[in-house]
Amino acid sequence: MSTRGLYDPFFVYDTYIETNYIMTFEIKMTQEEIIDGLRSTYGKEFTAADVRGFCAANDIAYQTVTKKLKEFSVGRGKWNLEVTTKAVENIEKSFNAPAVEPTITQDLVPTQDTTFVKFGPFTDIKKVIQSKQFYPTFITGLSGNGKTFGVEQACAQLGRELIRVNITIETDEDDLIGGFRLVDGATVWHNGPVIEALERGAILLLDEIDLASNKILCLQPILEGKGLFLKKIGRFVRPAVGFNVVATANTKGKGSDDGRFIGTNVLNEAFLERFALTFEQEYPTPKTEQRILEKVAGNLGVLDEKFCENLSNWSDIIRKTFRDGGIDEVISTRRLVHIIRAFAIWQDRLKAIKVCVNRFDDETKQSFIELYDKIDADIVTEKSDDQ
Repeated sequence: MSTRGLYDPFFVYDTYIETNYIMTFEIKMTQEEIIDGLRSTYGKEFTAADVRGFCAANDIAYQTVTKKLKEFSVGRGKWNLEVTTKAVENIEKSFNAPAVEPTITQDLVPTQDTTFVKFGPFTDIKKVIQSKQFYPTFITGLSGNGKTFGVEQACAQLGRELIRVNITIETDEDDLIGGFRLVDGATVWHNGPVIEALERGAILLLDEIDLASNKILCLQPILEGKGLFLKKIGRFVRPAVGFNVVATANTKGKGSDDGRFIGTNVLNEAFLERFALTFEQEYPTPKTEQRILEKVAGNLGVLDEKFCENLSNWSDIIRKTFRDGGIDEVISTRRLVHIIRAFAIWQDRLKAIKVCVNRFDDETKQSFIELYDKIDADIVTEKSDDQ
């Protein structure tokens, strides 16, 4: 403080400056205190007018506050406490960034299976794929009758790439179309399977589509063959020649009235209407199924033609009883293949059947085994270690 006289005009001026200097800078706030104060008053987002009001209320310089808020700036005179400048820059860079490396570079043509036997709508489905026309196709049928396998083998025989997506109720746009991923500290765009199939001209197989929720509606423009605008990165993707969508389901998208397929949903009618073709796939005939089983058994080195014949006749009787409403369960082609594989392990017909029908309730399991016992006269001579 100056020692000059009380009435000295310079003394009065210096006192004013010194006092105001103290008043202006004695009240200091840390960055954390400023952020907490602004958040409690204005929320996570605020403008320059809000900051000026905060400064006036707390007697702190506007420039001091804005300097401490620099990293949260999202525009001129705008701040967001949940978005840092670095994060914004990373997102902006990602708009023009390539997909996460590596993208799918390997050959996606399925391998031909020597045990495959064509049946049902296979020839028609193969013609649709071979045409390279965009013709969305819906395949419906009971579980384990070869719907997915048939599409895979059609692509294998034609040398067409196939991208299979297993649909669940949790499947959403990010799973299908793609989204941002954090890679080495940077946010980059990563194509989903739908975009990969679009750009490669591949067959997109939506497996078990009737398990989907309404989130699947993000595929509406895809099913119209018009491509898709990726709004998150501002890019339009056009379908390459040969791209097509094939969907498989246990129902026709109307839910499961009998409760057999719990979890299936009623799909949006406008969504279903975009599938131009619908094929209904039944189980193969006994003769065809016998050929399938013989091929599988031969491939495993345990060919037993009589056993294969008995299994196909056994499953045919069960399916007829199921269709007539006599039982609630059915033996699928897939389960017959399981039995052949079990036979290759234990070399025991009865045990192979038992371990593969244990999934059914006791009453159904016992009736299935008793039925097979009547078909196969030789089975009574077989012994199993744990029977």
